[in-house]
Amino acid sequence: MLDEMYDKKVSIRELVDFFKFERLTGDDKSLDRWTVVPDVNRPGFELCGFYKMAEPRRIVIIGNKESEFIRTMSEADQRARFPLITDGLTPALIITKNNALPPVLKEVAESTNFPVLRTNMETYRLMADMITYLDEKLAPEDTMSGTLMSIRGVGVLLTGESGMGKSETALELIRQGNVLVSDDRVDVMHIHNHIIGHAPDIIKGLLEIRGIGIIDVEKMFGAMAMTDSSHINLVIKLVPFESEADYNRLGDETMRYTRILNVLVPTIVLPVSAGRNTAALIESAVSNFRLAEAGFNSADEVRERFKEFMQEANEREGKA
Repeated sequence: MLDEMYDKKVSIRELVDFFKFERLTGDDKSLDRWTVVPDVNRPGFELCGFYKMAEPRRIVIIGNKESEFIRTMSEADQRARFPLITDGLTPALIITKNNALPPVLKEVAESTNFPVLRTNMETYRLMADMITYLDEKLAPEDTMSGTLMSIRGVGVLLTGESGMGKSETALELIRQGNVLVSDDRVDVMHIHNHIIGHAPDIIKGLLEIRGIGIIDVEKMFGAMAMTDSSHINLVIKLVPFESEADYNRLGDETMRYTRILNVLVPTIVLPVSAGRNTAALIESAVSNFRLAEAGFNSADEVRERFKEFMQEANEREGKA
């Protein structure tokens, strides 16, 4: 049942191979257990007998403090509590700093073929590295339509209806020294409160240009013209230019956002037409976005200049 509830999982075998853990209990089959939670648990309260609100699917970490506390526990308490932290939902237990495996824990774990692992890593370092590893492996994923580029170091997702010229604009941006991540389709992941985008393997490094066909960006422009992945810092939505539309001219409107995997990404709506240089407009929009992030606002600058102009005009009128 649990197997159907989660889209992604990491096996204990993967963790052992990546972190080079020493297996103390359980046979090879015990490593086929898996985790679906990008977090770990130091079971201080559980060892004391308090289990309320505990998340049973986390990997258990036994550090120096837990090892010292276990030495003070009676054998009866150990036999009562170890089965609860090595049950069927717990993926594995890891002992840090090469601390000794308590005999009772070994007995309990062996009776259920439960994997107890060991490492010489510091507890804090293992926890940080483990959470980072699991966060990336278990990150929520989705697929979006659009073209992702790194423009002057800013990850920009170009979106818009088919025929808006996203790929052609990407080609011009690449010619200007910018970097392609993915064209037409972008796989996105939510990692560490950021959205990371990358290209599906089948279209990686390829760009579709109407009238020309598929071009290989790396072969045409070199390896520096593409990259495997990028943060998505900004979404630029290309829309058809409408002469009757009321477009913002000062840049003082409230920033729009696009929700991607529950993260709000700043969004600019950019009208395009045959007479506008879309690539230049996008580069300018990115530069202005970076200035805004640094605290500079062009609209505020215009208002300040206008205010100074009016003050000077009033002073001239007063003198006259």
